[in-house]
Order: sequence, then C-alpha cells, then structure tokens
Amino acid sequence: MGASAAASDTEDSGPGGARRPGGRSARVQQAVYSAVGELVGRGHRDTMTIPQVAEIAGVNPTSIYRRWGSITALLEEVAVAVLTRGEDIPDTGTLRGDLDAWATIIGADITRPRRRAYLRALVNTRDEPVELCPCWEIRREQAETMVERARVRGEAAPTVTAILCHIIAPLYHHAVFGLPIDDEFAAGLAEDTMRMALDG
Repeated sequence: MGASAAASDTEDSGPGGARRPGGRSARVQQAVYSAVGELVGRGHRDTMTIPQVAEIAGVNPTSIYRRWGSITALLEEVAVAVLTRGEDIPDTGTLRGDLDAWATIIGADITRPRRRAYLRALVNTRDEPVELCPCWEIRREQAETMVERARVRGEAAPTVTAILCHIIAPLYHHAVFGLPIDDEFAAGLAEDTMRMALDG
C-alpha cells in the first residue's frame, strides 16, 4: 500500500488550515500528508513517529522536523486540513436553519472512520492542555459568521461560546468516544442551543 492510497483524505486543505505551498514544497507536503493518512488508516495513530512518516513519504526526517517540529504539530495540521476541508458555511436564511445544517454536516463527516481516526490521533498526541486548537478556532470563526448574519437580520442568537460548547464539543466528544451521531442528534444540539438564546 503506497502513500498515495490515503491521498483522497488529505489532498485539500480547509479554510484557515494548512499552507498551500507550490513546487517541490507542495509535493513534499502532499507526500507527508498522504503518509500520515496511510499510517492512520493502518491503525498507527497512537504510535506514529516522524521517522515512520518520512519513510512512507520518501522524504528525509530532517525535512519534516524542520517544517513541523513535532508529530503533534504535523498531526494537528493534517487533521485541520482533513476535518475542515472544502466546507461552505450554511446560509439558510435563519440561524436555526444554519446551525441545524452545520451540525448535521459536521456530524456526518466526523463519523466517517478515517475522520474519527484523525480526531483520536490528534487527541492522543496531547499530554498537556494547549493554548490554541486550530480545529476549534476554525469552528469559532464559522460560528461568528453565522451569529453576525443572524444579528444583522435581527434574530436572537446564542453566544459563539455557547454554540461551540453545546454543538461542536458534544459532536467531537461523541466522535472520539465512538458514540452514535445521527441527523436527529445533531439537529437536537442546534435546537437546544437556540432555545438557550430565546429563553435568555
């Protein structure tokens, strides 16, 4: 199984995600991303090392250390690219509709086996709290956009923090621990979060 086998899950970076370099740098990034995808697919998410990635990618480990510094940083970048790539923020005309569609789309995506494996790999590499989680920050930016649109329309809106804590956090929690996520569950999170805004 070559490094290209996992390319379909890593070939595009998402909004605010990994860099999009050109030329040789782009080829190295793609090879490394694909190698990470292959190792995750083989079930090595908990034991992955930079030398393993380098061997599959066909690059010098020094190049990976120089660019990413650690396996944690590399996994984080790949996870952001994979978990947020190619997404459009829903625009249904109401915040309730936007949150429902957003939660449903995210829930359907992160329950895919490879996506779930990336999330678990990212969690496993972190032994200490971090100051910044790119995946979380991208979700924050998306929530801010939807809330701002709602306020312009004059709708009652929950805070961005409430959206993250009551929609994104439960979705990621369920994905990491293998708990079921379906459209009804995702829609329920959106409904409960909007109810907080209306009751407040």
